[in-house]
Amino acid sequence: MTPPYSQPTTASTVPSPTEQKLPLRREDPPLLRGEGRFGQDISLPDACHLAFVRSPLAHAKLLGIQTEAALQIEGVLAVLTDEQLGRHTVPAHNPLLEVVAGRAFDLLAHDHVAYVGQPVAVVVARTAALAREAAALVSLSLQALKPVNDFSDDSPTTQTQHICGKMPEDSAHVVHANIQSPRVSAMPMEPRACSAWVHESPQPHRITIWLGTQTPSRAQADMARVLNIPTEEVLLICPDVGGAFGAKASVSPEDLLTALTAQHMQRHVQWLASRSDDFVAGMQGRGSLMQGRLHVDAQGHMQGLWARMHFTLGAWLPFSAVVPLRNATRILPGPYALTQLDIQGMATRSNAAPVNIYRGAGRPEAALLMETLVEQAARQCHIDPVDLRLLNLIAPQAMPYTTPTGEVLDSGDYAQALRQACTQFDYAGARLAQTERRRQGEMVGIGLAFYVEPCGQGWESARVTLQADGRVLVASGTPAQGQGHATTFAQLAAETLGCAAEQVQVLMGNTDLCPAGTGALASRSTAIGGSAIVKACQAVLDRRDHGEALPITAEEKFTAQEAWSYGCVIAQMRIDADTGAPTVERMSWVDDAGHVLQPQLVHGQLMGGAAQGFGQAMMERLVYDEQGQLITGSLMDYAIPRADNMPPIEISSLHTRSPHNLLGAKGVGEAGCIGVPAALMNAARDALSPLGEHDLQFPLTSEQLWRVIHRSFEKATP
Repeated sequence: MTPPYSQPTTASTVPSPTEQKLPLRREDPPLLRGEGRFGQDISLPDACHLAFVRSPLAHAKLLGIQTEAALQIEGVLAVLTDEQLGRHTVPAHNPLLEVVAGRAFDLLAHDHVAYVGQPVAVVVARTAALAREAAALVSLSLQALKPVNDFSDDSPTTQTQHICGKMPEDSAHVVHANIQSPRVSAMPMEPRACSAWVHESPQPHRITIWLGTQTPSRAQADMARVLNIPTEEVLLICPDVGGAFGAKASVSPEDLLTALTAQHMQRHVQWLASRSDDFVAGMQGRGSLMQGRLHVDAQGHMQGLWARMHFTLGAWLPFSAVVPLRNATRILPGPYALTQLDIQGMATRSNAAPVNIYRGAGRPEAALLMETLVEQAARQCHIDPVDLRLLNLIAPQAMPYTTPTGEVLDSGDYAQALRQACTQFDYAGARLAQTERRRQGEMVGIGLAFYVEPCGQGWESARVTLQADGRVLVASGTPAQGQGHATTFAQLAAETLGCAAEQVQVLMGNTDLCPAGTGALASRSTAIGGSAIVKACQAVLDRRDHGEALPITAEEKFTAQEAWSYGCVIAQMRIDADTGAPTVERMSWVDDAGHVLQPQLVHGQLMGGAAQGFGQAMMERLVYDEQGQLITGSLMDYAIPRADNMPPIEISSLHTRSPHNLLGAKGVGEAGCIGVPAALMNAARDALSPLGEHDLQFPLTSEQLWRVIHRSFEKATP
């Protein structure tokens, strides 16, 4: 059956929300009225409140816990350690890469602590304020040990490699890059929260848990495992979620300990994280050291790529901990028809907070390393970076294209995206203006970055019910964290069934009302989750056409290979020669997310990703000292972009359909975090290129840029 929303490959400008009056998403009215129900809005009668006693040291033996002072406070009900709650460990990680077996990581510290902020005990009190007050009075006897810092250990916890052919020995040009990508915070607007309700009668559920999560079905299974009860006896509800970005894709020790405390106390309990809790103990992102070498012949043809990538894992492994390393190494060499590769990567642990997937999850690192090398090669070859890319991009007639790492790029016209981005940016005019501005003493750079974005694979589920009165109920295994899934999924069902979107109700994030699913991550929700909805709708139509009486319910799974989005970002940056202060003057961007169902929602996803990519490139960095203490643990120390930091961004979209799902859709949620940082890095390096080649690191602060300028002028002065 051909979907009614089929469309050919086209190019169009994604309209800015300011250019037209947009209808509200169906999610918006209750949010605008203040009727959203987020983690802090869950109200449980007679609930206890939790606070965690956390380790003040990054690495130490735990010799004792003194709880007497805390228990003297009226209203404090208990201080629980692993003696009372039992010894439990974090869930197993995703076995995408083989991991060296180590000691299972305890939810509550048993005899040692491994990072600042690690939970050691749970304080239970009648109010959250009392719980926090009591937690501050619990004292720990610790024997300090030397911490292992990020990248200081060369013993890999996991590793991977892709070797194809042999590096050339007689290349006309060889360029090198050394890049460190610091840890960053996902910084959702809503910190973590978990509430648990213990049922007096164990049927049908023993416990209901409200948790802001990207993966309700997996979280339900993780909760059941630690509680030692059947999965179906846990009801997990995902309320409104104020952002996630990968940081809420895996359950945390605090989530599991909330459920364990409710079970142990046989009381309803609630835990609300503070922003400081999330800084010190929440799951962080990025954190890598990358070295690269690109071989190019005299005409600009790429001959070989050598890369070494070292990722940090922190003290324990969330479910998707190995994904950034796996993604970065398998994505290289990105969109280029380069067959000679020697790519090796490893990840190691350290005495710091865990690192998990964060919007992009390895994709930004691959683009950053490759695109930095490409631009540097263009300068060394005296070839315009656009021309060098056009010489090496995979041709559209080669699609589907199998890369040397074994990935299958499904569809696309990379050269068209590059050319359209140049036209949109007025690239030729910008280069002429750059030359004139440089003559006048300005430091102006233009940086390009091309990127590819694998958009998830595997399965997703949907259940669709067509009622006798024409109403439709759609239940998806994919939840939402602000993307507008309810609007998109209702449109899909309405178009497939031939009804009005107003007749469609969408359910998500409830393990009782929705089928099991994989979750909302890896830019997969529309392509795979949306295809599952279409498949279920088609099953309903088929049964109705065969005379089955209403209501009709069909539940379907859709399994897909990865679709690959791609795009090109061009950025222009001015660097003040006296202070090093960078100003991003403008950006232009062409993205291909396949068939686009909701252009306004796509625009929002692209802009949101661009803001986070901008933040990583220009200002965000988590810093630990030699003792493993986090010294950027608040918004007084950790900078994030504001609206007035963002430059003008012009965005347009191509629509090259993917053959790997029913919609022809590709992912879009992570694109900004992939292409924007690399383009900004290249703009800064281009601005400084008259002074020579310099390895820059994120964030591109005025101090770093000033030091490069100052050292260059010192060398040039006799």
